Amino acid sequence: QVQLVESGGGLVQPGGSLRLSCAASGRILSINTMGWYRQAPGKQRDLVATITRGGSTNYEDSVRGRFTISSDNAKNTVYLQMNSLKPEDTAIYYCNVNLCPLGWRCRDYWGQGTQVTVSS
Repeated sequence: QVQLVESGGGLVQPGGSLRLSCAASGRILSINTMGWYRQAPGKQRDLVATITRGGSTNYEDSVRGRFTISSDNAKNTVYLQMNSLKPEDTAIYYCNVNLCPLGWRCRDYWGQGTQVTVSS
């Protein structure tokens, strides 16, 4: 059984910073990619950033230069450092990990979501 546990959301003023974390645990054989998505009220869930096991990153245009995704492979943990936050960054942020559980086929797993609110 695989679990993803997120932490780090909250309320921050415009221009502020937050750091999200997501740790994968359980019977994991290998991890392919880790990433973050977000969903604002009334909108679809959109990609924010991804990182491969080898460290290649990809960012959605509106966050490039402000957000940084990183990972600690030894801890099966992915981070999202969010700087210069704007009100339009307000959303529920979901961790996504494509991994191969021991004895099972590879697939995507999702975290429970963490609320990020940017407001003065």
